[in-house]
Amino acid sequence: MSFGNNLREIRKQRGITQEGLAELLGVSRQAISKWESDSGYPETEKLIAISRELNVSLDYLLCDASDGEDKQDNSPVRVSSGKIAITTYDGQNVVNCTSVKCSSILAPGKDEPRFILNGIDRVGFWGEHTVLLGWYATEDDVRREIKEITESLNRGEAAYSLRYAAEVELKGFLGRPVLRKTSKD
Repeated sequence: MSFGNNLREIRKQRGITQEGLAELLGVSRQAISKWESDSGYPETEKLIAISRELNVSLDYLLCDASDGEDKQDNSPVRVSSGKIAITTYDGQNVVNCTSVKCSSILAPGKDEPRFILNGIDRVGFWGEHTVLLGWYATEDDVRREIKEITESLNRGEAAYSLRYAAEVELKGFLGRPVLRKTSKD
């Protein structure tokens, strides 16, 4: 799908009229209509404002939706209600996330986690601001976590505590994460 189709689709999903979106962005309804018909495109600052107001990534708005279909498991989970409070792996912080995103760690050592889960708490001029939520030893663990976050959102819960994050110790000067040994290891 094109930018215009993506914009129209997400606007309708959010239950916002063209007039309503125009008011949020400080543009005319005709500008929204022009963008949705792919007769023109907004300026960069308006793209960022659209992303923020509709709570959707710039990738989703600008990319062909079919590009993401093969990568669905790596797509961030979008929070339809706005934000969900997620307690970090160490219990030290609570992050009001608009979405979560899994990333694999490049070349981890044998005693290091393989994946991280990041929370996205805002989108600014330079892109998404991410906060480390947790470390994961296996892909299955991080997938289960994302599935449970999604289920919590579907139930309308406002907060979530990580259940599958690996226990880690930060070692060395740079704080390299090392999986903690448990009694069953």
